[in-house]
Parts: sequence; structure tokens; C-alpha cells
Amino acid sequence: MIKMKMRLGIAILVSFILVGWCRGEQCGRAIGADLLNNPDAVATDAVISFKTAIWFWMTAQSPKPSCHDVITGRWSPSSADQAAGRVSGYGTVTNIINGGLECGKGQDSRVQDRIGFYKRYCDLLGVGYGNNLDCASQRPFGSNSQLLLDTI
Repeated sequence: MIKMKMRLGIAILVSFILVGWCRGEQCGRAIGADLLNNPDAVATDAVISFKTAIWFWMTAQSPKPSCHDVITGRWSPSSADQAAGRVSGYGTVTNIINGGLECGKGQDSRVQDRIGFYKRYCDLLGVGYGNNLDCASQRPFGSNSQLLLDTI
């Protein structure tokens, strides 16, 4: 019973995090689900969960580009992005997803673990890692210092 309650609690937490990342209404409209009134669906419905993840990966959310555009090289960093240390590569993908929590704060074991997983899958797929693997020296998107740079 305790394990079931813990799983439900984790599922609810994950649903709120994902809906927050996906800007509930915008994401829900795009995937055809009412995530504002039923955010738990992200954690409890596998199809909605998958659609939400794909939507987040593919959709730019200003001021952030889409993860897809960054990792495929379709995104060109602006001069403000470059000044903030954000250039194409896996580190900027991390910045898009968890920038405020993990980027611009020096080395972070969570980021290093994720880089290890990324390298493992690149190796399995026979593709290169690219440059810019971490976000240790990047300012997060939308940080106050970035907003100031964008206005200059």
C-alpha cells in the first residue's frame, strides 16, 4: 500500500512538472488533451505522456528554441545567446530543460550523469557527441541578466 501511494505521489508530481514545462494549456491544445483540468493524465496515460514529451522536444517556447532545433543544428544562437555562453550542442538542450536549476553554476553531478547517458547512447548509435556537452558556464534562458542583454 505504501509503495502504491508513493508511486501515485511521484506520478502526480511528474504530471505537474511536465505540465508546467509544457505550459499546460498550450501543450494540451496541441496534443488534444485537457491538461489544465486533468494534469494527472501526463503521469497516468502513456499516450498523453509520450505526446507531451514529443511536444516539448519539438516546440520552441520563447525565449528558448526547441531541443530538436538545437541538437540537429537548425538553431543559430543570437549574439545575446553567444554572450550567455549558449551555443549549439547538448549543453544547450540541458539549458532548455533544466537551465534555471543546473546551468551557470559550475560543474553539477546531475548534468555529468546525464552527459554520461548521452555519450552512451551516441556510442550505441555510432554518432559523435558534438561540442558543448554541458551548461556549467551558460546563463539560463530568460534569466534577468539575459533579459538585460536582449534589450541592449
